[in-house]
Amino acid sequence: MKVDLFDFELPPERIALRPVRPRDAARLLVVEQGGSLTDRHVRDLPDLLRAGDVLVVNDTRVIPAQLEGRRGEARIGATLHKRAGLREWDAFVRNAKRLRQGDRIDFAAGVTAVAEARHADGSWRLRFEGEEPVEVLLERAGRMPLPPYIAGKRETDDADKADYQTMFAREKGAVAAPTAALHFTPELTAALEEKGGLRETLTLHVGAGTFLPVKADDTADHAMHAEWGKIDAATADRLNAARAAGGRLIAVGTTSLRLLESAADEQGIIRPFEGDTSIFITPGYRFRAVDGLMTNFHLPKSTLFMLVSALMGLDTMQAAYRHAIEEEYRFYSYGDSSLLLPEG
Repeated sequence: MKVDLFDFELPPERIALRPVRPRDAARLLVVEQGGSLTDRHVRDLPDLLRAGDVLVVNDTRVIPAQLEGRRGEARIGATLHKRAGLREWDAFVRNAKRLRQGDRIDFAAGVTAVAEARHADGSWRLRFEGEEPVEVLLERAGRMPLPPYIAGKRETDDADKADYQTMFAREKGAVAAPTAALHFTPELTAALEEKGGLRETLTLHVGAGTFLPVKADDTADHAMHAEWGKIDAATADRLNAARAAGGRLIAVGTTSLRLLESAADEQGIIRPFEGDTSIFITPGYRFRAVDGLMTNFHLPKSTLFMLVSALMGLDTMQAAYRHAIEEEYRFYSYGDSSLLLPEG
């Protein structure tokens, strides 16, 4: 499909630079089969789900993966996006033309890394020196890697350390938050449990590649980035049992959805999964594992807008986004949310 089909005009003032407080006060656009649109709030979620429905959340934890350093007199910026080994990470590098294989980069607080190899996409493999775990080094020298559409408008600050982390965050390794889950609070999860809602957890370490623009003119020519994820056998069994009993699997975020679909077989049975997924979902894809999706509003011509268009239909999502813009919904990572229910 032509990438231009997924374009739309978004006024810059619709981009949220801070989250609402409390988190569950964010607005929620409910999009149902046939294009029905209803304006609600995230705190209304217990009234929108049925007993037996399962919310599937991602427990990845964002690490301070943005680093500033020097190679000699040259300033070098690095955004880690995927672990490649015990001490190795692939990174998008700013001022990469000043970097050569074997160069040492001196980051803050005595943290150093060697540029081992440059990949075909322009990113670099960095090997961190020393004996301390890389996560410890990043806590000392790194900053939270806010998306470029926020970082380009303001500085990262202490508030982002909490704001850009979900209440479910446990497994360190993401360099971008699974933003749909940023809206959850202990009060909301308690209300969901009281209404008979269920929750299951998986892990997918979101990479910075999620923000890369689609440069191809046709979706068939786009190379999707890979991310590591895991669903254990016990979780897969519970998900399959809930669905067999009539419950709907509602993915909280596109990250959860992509991993569920990667783990499902042709019959829709979710299998244990551990490894990389580069699944690229566009209209025409047959969904096997999910019955709905809670997700924030995505960038024009992005792979994620393609994904939601595959779930609900391109015309429906274009109409939903027009409505959201007209009604002044807040967009992107710190913005409002939507609940997409293809079967009503």
